[in-house]
Formats: sequence, C-alpha cells, structure tokens
Amino acid sequence: MANNNTGFTRIIKAAGYSWKGFKAAWRNEAAFRQEGIAAVIAIAIACWLNVDAVTRVLLIGSVVLVMVVEMLNSAIEAAIDRIGSDFHALSGRAKDMGSAAVLLAIMLAVFVWVALLWQHYG
Repeated sequence: MANNNTGFTRIIKAAGYSWKGFKAAWRNEAAFRQEGIAAVIAIAIACWLNVDAVTRVLLIGSVVLVMVVEMLNSAIEAAIDRIGSDFHALSGRAKDMGSAAVLLAIMLAVFVWVALLWQHYG
C-alpha cells in the first residue's frame, strides 16, 4: 500500500502513531510504567542537581535509553505473542535477548549515574 502522505501531513500522522505507541506501552506494560515513573523522578533530580550541561545530558540520556530499550523489548514481546502462545526456542530466545537488552540499559544508567555523581560530589 502506497503512502501518499508527504511533508507536514506525514509528520503529523507519524506523531499520532508514536503517541498511540506511548499509550499502548503505558497501558499494557507494567515494566514500562515502573521505569517511566523512575525516569520522571530521575530526570527531575538531574534537572535539580548543580551539574554542568554535559553531565545533565548524560544523566537524562542514560535514563531515556532505558525507556527506549524497554519499548523495543515490549514490541518484540508483542510480535512474538501475536504469532502464538506455543513454546518455540526462537521465540524464547528473542524474548530473553530483549529482556537482557533492558538489563544492560539499566546497568549502563546506574553506572553513568554513579560515575558522574561520584566524580562531581565524591
């Protein structure tokens, strides 16, 4: 099916699809809600801290990365679940790898926060 939307109309439609994705993640994924609340708190703290702009960007960016990876993991899980509920080794591997990616993103965020705050306040 050809996409006849161009320019500003395409941007508006894409933003609408993105908003639907945010709502779906918030409504259907407990982990996304938990990490979202943690991200809002962490971003507020990063904005409140007396740190330079680069440090603030790294603090916020590491937290936003967790949200991005969680959303991709949720998309993988939804696609796998759409295929069927029967166990398949490749489906399990895909879900496990998505989960591992979220864990790595969380570990990176924790490392960034500890390293930068240690350097700044330690």
